[in-house]
Amino acid sequence: MLKGQSTLDAFLINFIFGVIWHYAILFICISLDDSVFYPDRRMYRCHKWEHGGKFYSDVLKINRWKDTLPQHIGKDGFSKEHIEDVSIEYIDRFILETCRGEWNHKMNCVFAVVLFGINGVTVVSVVLSVMTVAGNMPFAVIQRYNRFRLQKLRKTVLRKMERENKMLVCNESVTE
Repeated sequence: MLKGQSTLDAFLINFIFGVIWHYAILFICISLDDSVFYPDRRMYRCHKWEHGGKFYSDVLKINRWKDTLPQHIGKDGFSKEHIEDVSIEYIDRFILETCRGEWNHKMNCVFAVVLFGINGVTVVSVVLSVMTVAGNMPFAVIQRYNRFRLQKLRKTVLRKMERENKMLVCNESVTE
């Protein structure tokens, strides 16, 4: 399609198309129902090779660089910068927002494939594809890493609630 354009023209046209693509994906992402981002869906589940998220800390050393990247405030102003509450409802919402963020960044990476469809294998498609993937995959990785940590926290909170409920039941039966 753009094979007859000069490299600079093709770069600019593709860059503008990329900006439009990213904003369209963002709009779609915030418009989609929460059920699309259910954490038990196949796309969001932990793979064996991820070792419950340890792959990201042990191999990618994510703790060294994740806080240096900017954060986008999620749908309804939900900030993922730090945990503000340890209620199950809040943790569940946080987990859902990590799925939403991962979906957004992975769908933006699809643009890299689209570039090759538009341009074929050219310098423009290679450069912009690398930029697209490099600009989105670290964020998708952070979402996965955080989700696995939040899921562990959720289990811990549930166990604590169960122990407290058992103690409450035991105390009530003793006082009767």
